[in-house]
Amino acid sequence: MTRYVPARHYLTFGIAALALAAFSGWLGLELKAAFVAAGLFVLSAALLLALAFRPAFEIHEEYLGIGKRRILWMDIRRLDRTGWISPLILRMTLFDDSRMLLIYPGDLESCNSLLRNLRRLSRDALIDGVPYRQYWGEALNPGPDRRPLPSPRYRLLRPEDEADVEKLYQRLKTVGHLDQKNTTDEK
Repeated sequence: MTRYVPARHYLTFGIAALALAAFSGWLGLELKAAFVAAGLFVLSAALLLALAFRPAFEIHEEYLGIGKRRILWMDIRRLDRTGWISPLILRMTLFDDSRMLLIYPGDLESCNSLLRNLRRLSRDALIDGVPYRQYWGEALNPGPDRRPLPSPRYRLLRPEDEADVEKLYQRLKTVGHLDQKNTTDEK
């Protein structure tokens, strides 16, 4: 089992935002424009504290645990990443077409590790729209109508060098050797 808990810095920043909201509110008694800053600090504090108190993610061999909820790996049908990495935000579709938004407020390393584990253990799921086996690079069974792709040709020489090599090849084909000397002199 692997357990992923929210990063501590969300709690720290949330408390700091509450303190700044209180200070801005105190300044608002003298300068009314400071109430705007106090309101923004309260909103920021609420968001940060909500992230800090999110339930932990538990990765087991049989299921994914989010707080008290258990989701079997075979029940996950689709796992789509959003643009958010830290905090990690994923859209997950289950077997009954219900959707969940997974939010994990961790540091970057924990978010990447959780994402990798979720992708690795969701064997029946489409991962960002790609089947599991194809996503992880496993060979798909070639059908009778599928033929292998030709291997790519890489350019090793410049075009002018290719022309020189082709000229030398044609000379070798016609004469049998490349050097200018007469082969009877060497014997």
